[in-house]
Amino acid sequence: MLYYLFEYLDKTMNIPGTGVFQYITFRSGLAVLLSLLISTIYGKKIINFLRNQQVGETVRELGLEGQTQKAGTPTMGGLIIIISTLIPVLLLAKLNNIYIILLIVTTLWMGTIGFIDDYIKIFKKDKAGLKGIFKVIGQVGLGLIVGCTLYFNPEVTVRTDTQHTNIFASQNPSETVIYPAPVEEKSTTTTIPFFKNNELDYAEALRWMGDGYQDWAWLIFIPVVIFIITAVSNGANLTDGIDGLAAGTSAISVLALGIFTFVSGNIIFSNYLNIMYIPNSGEMTVYIAAFVGALIGFLWYNSYPAAVFMGDTGSLTIGGIIAVLAIAVRKELMIPLLCGIFLVENFSVVLQVSYFKWTKKRYGEGRRIFLMSPLHHHYQKKGYHESKIVTRFWITGILLAILAIVTLKLR
Repeated sequence: MLYYLFEYLDKTMNIPGTGVFQYITFRSGLAVLLSLLISTIYGKKIINFLRNQQVGETVRELGLEGQTQKAGTPTMGGLIIIISTLIPVLLLAKLNNIYIILLIVTTLWMGTIGFIDDYIKIFKKDKAGLKGIFKVIGQVGLGLIVGCTLYFNPEVTVRTDTQHTNIFASQNPSETVIYPAPVEEKSTTTTIPFFKNNELDYAEALRWMGDGYQDWAWLIFIPVVIFIITAVSNGANLTDGIDGLAAGTSAISVLALGIFTFVSGNIIFSNYLNIMYIPNSGEMTVYIAAFVGALIGFLWYNSYPAAVFMGDTGSLTIGGIIAVLAIAVRKELMIPLLCGIFLVENFSVVLQVSYFKWTKKRYGEGRRIFLMSPLHHHYQKKGYHESKIVTRFWITGILLAILAIVTLKLR
């Protein structure tokens, strides 16, 4: 809203300084500061409200040290993240940008699913929460919305030509050089990390259909979007098991995505780095800045010993947002790097359950690979303190994020 106000003041009244709101970098800086202030200042009020409403965590007996002390800690703290993200976005972002609209819908959609799950656990006294089938239906529904929008909306385009526009001035001022403009069109192209010619078009999987196969690319693209949103949101949900783990690792991943978003939405940097230019996607940097500020502000209260837990209200929302960001900026195949912690946590559960069932069928008794899954609980069982586990997971997340960023040039 402030963006449109200052745009009006700049164009009609020509007030000095109002034009600075046209710059994504300036609005992103304001967004991260505003979200950080909202989450730290008003976060305490939200926690007190949750405590007064007796919105406390019911901790299952898992035999973990310090577990019983956490019973009664306010949950649904994801509301702090959601509120602290959306307020700066509504004030500072271009609200008619299709990517911003998608991210707002994602935040509210996944936040609602998580809120219902937490509500059932707390007020209905059902530890299972929302049935898994309904969670999956909600995730698939969001995947359909995001996939259809990115595929069919005319505002979602990419530059698919290999000849880039030279936007730097010629060394000879008298020389007139005309460079071809980039071709912007609808495409299901994505990026493959570590490869020189690193663009993959999902439509190529349907080449066997003959002429016009590109028209059916949605048969591949939309299911891929649904799978990614479901997998990443569940991964974030599983990672939210100890104080500060999910919020910290998510902030690292989102920061890396912010770099990809900024360079992909900037014709100068995308030209220099020889990467896919995605018009209008740079506006997502404002959203990312607000989201990172909200996550860091939430860590003020969620770091050990946590004064509040994010609950499914926060974890499902975080996973959904990260998935949509990665898909929108065409970096979804880099999620194993960007969200390596989520992947390992998810994989540890799948391995544990699968191995237990297989050994029970073969040997008559179930055996385990880990002392407990997800993986962070395995280390807790081994006697590591929560803070040490979280810090080492953060360090691993930073290394993975750096590796993902260097793929901009390492091919």
